[in-house]
Amino acid sequence: MILIEDTCVSDDIAEKFFVCNLDKCKGACCVEGDLGAPLEFSELPVLEEIYETVKPYLSREGIAAIEKQGKYIKDWEGDYSTTTIDEKECAYAIYDEKGILKCGIEQAYNDGKIGFKKPISCHLYPIRITKYEHYHAINYDRWSICSPACELGESLGVPVYKFLKAPLIRAYGENWYQQLEKEIEDAKL
Repeated sequence: MILIEDTCVSDDIAEKFFVCNLDKCKGACCVEGDLGAPLEFSELPVLEEIYETVKPYLSREGIAAIEKQGKYIKDWEGDYSTTTIDEKECAYAIYDEKGILKCGIEQAYNDGKIGFKKPISCHLYPIRITKYEHYHAINYDRWSICSPACELGESLGVPVYKFLKAPLIRAYGENWYQQLEKEIEDAKL
C-alpha cells in the first residue's frame, strides 16, 4: 500500500499491467455492468452545459435515452452515473465503423468542441476510487472483460499507473503523481 497525502494507493496500481486493447474488448466497459459510468457531483453541471454540443456525436438511441431519463441518473444509493440505453450501454457511447464503443463526449473533446474530456471515472478505468471522510482509496478493478488489456500491458511492460498517468494527474495533480512514481521506484530498490 502506498500512502500519499490523503490517498491510499493499492500496490496493484504499481504491480499489475494494463493497456486498453479496444480491438479485442470492443469497449465492453461502456456496456457491461449494472449502471452507467460513475459521476462526480461536480461533473453534473458540466454534462448539462456540454450536452447540446455533444448531442450531434451521439446515437439516436442515446439521445432518446437522455431526453427520457435525463443527462445523468441518481441510483438507489444516492450516487450519480451516466444515463444508459435500456440499462445496457452508456447513452454517451457511440459505435465506430469497427463496432467498437467509444465516448461521444471524448470525440467532441478530441474535435476541440468542448474542454471536458470525459467523466473522470471513465478516464481512470481500471482504477476505481472510493472516497471516505478522510482519504481516498485508489484500487485496481479487475474485470474479465479487460483480460486482453492485461495481456497487452504485460507484453508491453506497462504498469497500470503508467498507462493512467494523464488521468491520475487530472485527478490528483502533477506533484501527487511524481510522489507516486518516487514511492514506486523507491520500493524497487
